[in-house]
Amino acid sequence: MFIDVPSRHRARLVWATPMLVLVSVGVFLWLVTRAPETRLLVLERWGAVPELLSPSGRLDLASLRQLLTLATALLIHADWLHLVGNLLFLLIFGLPAERALGGGRLLALFLLGGVVANLSAVFALASSRSVIVGSSGAVSALIGAYLVLFPRARLGFVVPLGLFLEFVRTPAPLMIGVWAALQLAFTVVGPGFGAVAWSAHAAGFAYGLLHGALSRGAVRRRHRGA
Repeated sequence: MFIDVPSRHRARLVWATPMLVLVSVGVFLWLVTRAPETRLLVLERWGAVPELLSPSGRLDLASLRQLLTLATALLIHADWLHLVGNLLFLLIFGLPAERALGGGRLLALFLLGGVVANLSAVFALASSRSVIVGSSGAVSALIGAYLVLFPRARLGFVVPLGLFLEFVRTPAPLMIGVWAALQLAFTVVGPGFGAVAWSAHAAGFAYGLLHGALSRGAVRRRHRGA
């Protein structure tokens, strides 16, 4: 897969997206080398647990450490498939978004979008002992912002046709629209469709749309000053 994003600023140095990837991989590699009991303890202590964050259906603001888990949970992944899937989309959408927004704004989008997404999952799973981990909600926010910032971008796919490979280019809004529709459908289906907090994806995507819309002025000013 490749992305064609017309831009005069492809040479901009990016650091936030690679840093997020490296930290996520590092945390995962550290976890898989721990004993099962330690892994479980880390997940329960630094993952977002709805029962602890919202014991009575309302967000508990008394425990700072519990509130921090809304952010720390973004860097913890359950398995290789979970990790690779999230980081693939983080690279695809995060790198061009960072070139437009800058590293600091990209990092803020990732963290704030992820926190909003995890909050949505906490309320959707209120009083549950399930542990919410992974950067899916934050990546969903990046995808939403990408759609607003690059409405004319195209996604390219390599499609195997027998003995030949064919490059197919599809408008990014079309593919993202299909992705968003699936997230909404999975949100309605709920926990019955796998152990995924689908409502977090939808909330993260909505936040990304808003964040991208509010950032367009800053992006234009950043490009004019380059």
